[in-house]
Amino acid sequence: MAEKISVIVPVYNSIDCLERCVESICAQTHADLEILLIDDGSTDGTDRLCEQLALKDCRIRTYHKKNGGASSARNMGIKLATGEYLGFVDSDDYIEPDMYELMITAMLMKKAPIVQISREELDESGTHLPDVCIPPAGEVFCTTQDFIRDLLLHKGDCSFCTKLVKRSLFDNHRFPEGVLNEDFSLLIEMLQEIDGVLILPKQCYHVVCRKQSTTRSRTQDSFSRVFLDIVDNAGKIQELVDRKYPGLHSYAVRFNLYQRLDYLLHVPISQMTKDNAFYSCVKKYLRRHLCDSVINPYLTGKNKIYLLLLTIAPKTVRKVHAGKMKASRQKT
Repeated sequence: MAEKISVIVPVYNSIDCLERCVESICAQTHADLEILLIDDGSTDGTDRLCEQLALKDCRIRTYHKKNGGASSARNMGIKLATGEYLGFVDSDDYIEPDMYELMITAMLMKKAPIVQISREELDESGTHLPDVCIPPAGEVFCTTQDFIRDLLLHKGDCSFCTKLVKRSLFDNHRFPEGVLNEDFSLLIEMLQEIDGVLILPKQCYHVVCRKQSTTRSRTQDSFSRVFLDIVDNAGKIQELVDRKYPGLHSYAVRFNLYQRLDYLLHVPISQMTKDNAFYSCVKKYLRRHLCDSVINPYLTGKNKIYLLLLTIAPKTVRKVHAGKMKASRQKT
């Protein structure tokens, strides 16, 4: 007997890619499926496209709400979903026809509360990009501690789009709203309640990296708040690791240092000032952990050099780097 899966798609100004996304979900070989399109206050006609798509397939249900971000749209979908299992697809992306059949079959056979499929990264022209997460050679059950370790090494996949989740896991959890890196935050909460995640090797989820992505758009003097949220989440997971998984302490320290390095490499130079409290806290953390930047076994040599330079003279290093980049662009 087929088990019902609810696929939740948060939608915002996706008129150029939504139809491909929805068609790929409608083409699923798993029979018992509902598709929830949550229009998050679109202004480009996507709201009307959602209604048109719903007329083509009775499994599609469309809802409209005021703009509140992807997390609020997902949370609305969770509330409205009637399936025992929940999946999430971003409107930019698309999936293979057998994705949910593979996942639900493995989930029921192995009694796993979360199953993860592998992903492929593509640019807007469809060209394959380097894999962010290397698919396993075969099906593998990754224990909670090992899964957290892989996340701390930036080898794991925290996205809920590549996962099928038992609905009961959402009974006491929702996506945090008003922040980015929200998948990481929620997944860490859920992992503490289960034994681990079943990972399947086939790359069935296709991530399309668009230039106008929320987490990638920036001007000279602004940048995505994701670089703030990844630092905050790093601090939270350090507390969790030290409390429940002390064997992962060095991995968590590495993760904290790396996330702060990422922040310092992206924060606009104009915001690297004494009155920027967040920037000041990042500097203080790195100075307190200068020794860890040198001896941590899970940082690369390049990581350590950048951390040392940016800890000693962050603004100067960024100015020199910016000058070199400008000179390089002028030559080309």
